[in-house]
Amino acid sequence: MLRLYDNLSSGNGYKVRLMLHKLGIPFERVEMDIDHGGTRTPEFLAKNPNGRIPTLELEDGTFVAESNAIIWYLAEGSPYLPDGRLERAQVLQWMFFEQYSHEPNVATPRYWITHHVEMTPERTMALPGKRKQGYDALGVMEGHLGERPFFVGERLSIADVALYAYTHVAHEGGFDLSAYPAVNAWLARVAAEAPHIPITQG
Repeated sequence: MLRLYDNLSSGNGYKVRLMLHKLGIPFERVEMDIDHGGTRTPEFLAKNPNGRIPTLELEDGTFVAESNAIIWYLAEGSPYLPDGRLERAQVLQWMFFEQYSHEPNVATPRYWITHHVEMTPERTMALPGKRKQGYDALGVMEGHLGERPFFVGERLSIADVALYAYTHVAHEGGFDLSAYPAVNAWLARVAAEAPHIPITQG
């Protein structure tokens, strides 16, 4: 059985849990204490030298790290990963966008707030810039989704799973999504695609 090293509050971990549920793949979930060094022990670093969750342990003992790499691995051969060369490149385009432009700016303030991280002078200075860049990323999403139901093609793909994870809880990081009707309609479409689980479900 697959084993997922995870933290229930993590949007990156949620991507993997959501994908596993959609594919009907059984797994064992191991909760990691990311606030008190649970992923920095020698034992865990032997699994993932970068010391981060999610990390997926395969049946043969191989470890796969990085949330978007994990969901790509899981979705291979399923309807959630298109067959066409161009569509697969477009899926990657949005997954790279999520990790470079979206997640660092939308997810980081949420983590600081929900995990009660000390707002050092450096973090306080960084917050306005992260909010601006987070709203910029949401604006890119709004423009794209104004013309189509999902990010790639006419059905849900792992590009949507990747971007849904932190967008649907962006309000927990102080982001107001009321000015993004296309994003909100897309969030509702993703949540309506069964099987679906909330971020709070392991």
